[in-house]
Amino acid sequence: MKLKYSLFALIAINANLLSSEVVNFDQMSITATKVETATKEVTQSIAVVDEKTIEDKNILNIQQAIENIPGVIAESSSNSPSPKLVIRGAGLKARYGVREIMVMKDGVPMTDPDSFTRFDYIDMQDVSSIEVQKGPGSINAANATGGVIQLITKSVFDDSINRVKAGIGDDGQQNFNLKVGDKISENDYASVAFSSRKIDNSWRDNNDFDSSQLSLKHGHIFKNDSTIESEIAYTKSNMNLPASMTKTEFEEFKQTGEQHNTSDIWQNSARDSEILSLNTKYEKEFGNFTFKPRFYFNTWDHYHPVTGMINDSDDNNVFGTDLELDNNHKLFSNDATFVTGLTWKKDQTKDAKKYTYKDLDTTTTTSWGGATTTRINRTLSNEKGDLASREDTDTTLYGIYAMESFKPTEKLSIDISSRLDKLDFNINSTDYIAYNYSNDSYNYLTSDEETNIDKSYTLLSNKLGFSYALSDTTNIYTSIARANQAPTTSELETNENLDKTTSINYEIGLKSRANEFAYDLAIYQNNVKDEVVQIINSDSQTDYANAGETEKRGLEFNLAYNLTKNLQTGGAYAYSDYTYKSFTETYYSSSLRAMTQASRDGNYLPYIPKNLYSIFLALNLDNGFKSRVTAKTYGSYYMDNANTQKYEGYDLITDLMVGYERKNHNIQLNINNVFDKYYAMDASKSTSGEETYKAAAPRSTMLTYSYKF
Repeated sequence: MKLKYSLFALIAINANLLSSEVVNFDQMSITATKVETATKEVTQSIAVVDEKTIEDKNILNIQQAIENIPGVIAESSSNSPSPKLVIRGAGLKARYGVREIMVMKDGVPMTDPDSFTRFDYIDMQDVSSIEVQKGPGSINAANATGGVIQLITKSVFDDSINRVKAGIGDDGQQNFNLKVGDKISENDYASVAFSSRKIDNSWRDNNDFDSSQLSLKHGHIFKNDSTIESEIAYTKSNMNLPASMTKTEFEEFKQTGEQHNTSDIWQNSARDSEILSLNTKYEKEFGNFTFKPRFYFNTWDHYHPVTGMINDSDDNNVFGTDLELDNNHKLFSNDATFVTGLTWKKDQTKDAKKYTYKDLDTTTTTSWGGATTTRINRTLSNEKGDLASREDTDTTLYGIYAMESFKPTEKLSIDISSRLDKLDFNINSTDYIAYNYSNDSYNYLTSDEETNIDKSYTLLSNKLGFSYALSDTTNIYTSIARANQAPTTSELETNENLDKTTSINYEIGLKSRANEFAYDLAIYQNNVKDEVVQIINSDSQTDYANAGETEKRGLEFNLAYNLTKNLQTGGAYAYSDYTYKSFTETYYSSSLRAMTQASRDGNYLPYIPKNLYSIFLALNLDNGFKSRVTAKTYGSYYMDNANTQKYEGYDLITDLMVGYERKNHNIQLNINNVFDKYYAMDASKSTSGEETYKAAAPRSTMLTYSYKF
């Protein structure tokens, strides 16, 4: 048990190389291979964000934590837990939420079986470190080719984590966090955490957010040193989602920093949700074996007005288990580890409803034939109107995995892993009213339209990796990994014929951990067959199709250097060359007044810039004064599959922290977007030429005080 507790201490104390913030030496990963491994020896690109970075940056959302990791794109247009998250191009197709990326918390999957992840029920103020594994082939990644994000929360066994924290800032920002834990008996530990957040975002219409989160943890150490940890957590979140802008409106925003009264029809989008989750994990050693079963369950409801319809779903349940068995043994006279396990997870939604918007500004027109059409000009509230559809879904994933990690020589490490998953979809829906995207009107169906989708995918993931110690400080690694990605439930509803994606990744890299500096270099090529891509058609509706083949080639470099014992500097750079090798896009041609096709072979994938980099400087003086400045640049990118137009990106968006830490007291000022630059976090263009922009947040300031007790 001492080893387990010292590991948590190691993670908390070490600084962080791979998030491009501060230097880390002999950093450990406890999740990349399901066994404790130095990051220098992990046979894939991996980044770790430590607790000091999380505290110094006053991280309240996942995107703030990982936005400077090379190869990762993390943006939010709403200053709330609603990020756009892309790892090496994976996740690009998501209209909302996060897809193609596995998110885990303390080894428990937070991602639904169809690869959809919500971040509104994750309390980032209870997170002590974050690991990001990039690319396919991870043993943790069930139905996820983009990689794995592992959130490690503050351990219930650590009674030194008691803290109260309060912050206040502009735009009505308020933040409060309380964490209390203690040993309640000889073998029992307990902790409680409460967080409350609020922000008005008055610079833009319909963008306020508030949430309350409460979690209770219990841990028990048995006489045989086995342990059991359990957590129950509750979240209530109210999040208004701002409208997008036209090109003209975006130009106005760039002049004023304000976004009001836009022409977008959907002015009242939101996601209000309540989530109750619980999980328990047991760990028992017997001989050379360790048994690690995990069980988890969450139930949630949401009220989710979006384009065209209002989603109202109050009977959603996710439950599952992961049964892991580790065996430490000898191979080639060196220590080796064999990991195997079984996974089962089910996501059930019963009687999910969609409604029309009740309060609308409309225009009624009459055709020459006498038919009338009521066009929606604008929503006036998010109150629900007539029932439009009902839906039941049942998604089940079950699989088996295995991995062998061994050393043929003292300098050479080899990982061989494989997992096989079966994913079953059962979707039954009945539509009474349809939304017509072409003329922005509701179509009341003369008879009920029933849809039944029953589809299965077999998903195979394999990886072979080598790491060789060139010296005591530097390792070279190479790997080949293959994985499948199934479509999501919402994608199948728009195109039932979607195939699974096959991703094959080739990678080589260097990792160095020296006394004064550390760096990571990775070069990769990811060939993706039948990738599911997003198509924004002429009526701004999002459709999905399989691209024939895409090729993603990239280079990622990360460097941190100790200028003195108190001053660190460094940066990160990512070069991305992502192209369609074979893709024919189907869209409506207004000139031909018919559906047509166009080859996109050789075109670049939209939204992904060729160049993305960040730099940082961190100061930590012995007298308690500290400061950190980080600046990031996002290069230009194409806005559509046809590559007809580029968005220029943004340069040197700068964040600043100044603070003072003395004994148990900490006070700090965080300023994001110091120079108050106005830019878009997302720019896209439909097949008809309509440009859409989503604004990034202007300057934001928060003063925070915390006390540890």
